[in-house]
Amino acid sequence: MDLIYQKQIQVTEEHIDQNNHVNNVQYVHWVEEIAAEHWDSLKYKTEFAEFAWILVDHHIQYKKQVYLGDVITIKTYPKAPEGIKQPRKVEFYCNDKLVVDSRTLWVLVDLKTQKVKRLESDWMDDLTEPDL
Repeated sequence: MDLIYQKQIQVTEEHIDQNNHVNNVQYVHWVEEIAAEHWDSLKYKTEFAEFAWILVDHHIQYKKQVYLGDVITIKTYPKAPEGIKQPRKVEFYCNDKLVVDSRTLWVLVDLKTQKVKRLESDWMDDLTEPDL
């Protein structure tokens, strides 16, 4: 299994702001949305299926504008854990050019106890093994 998850979105009127390009807040929404989709596709391969990721830090860099009708490819993947924090990259491409780059930090929370779970540095290794 590959730890890169991606999807495409066509920009519609609801994504556009008064400057006639994709609203910056929309990218933040997409960052959270694709991270959740990716986790939903992986969580049952882990012992943490009943846990939730909480966003604790977000850095986003806007490189180029995207407009109505454009098709965006969104790619996301986790990076190696940093203590209790799990970094995740989310990259937005339009016409094969990087238009927005995001790095977020998440913590995994046990929903029953509301406690943060410290993950081992190799916790994703099982996710990269082929499905049998």
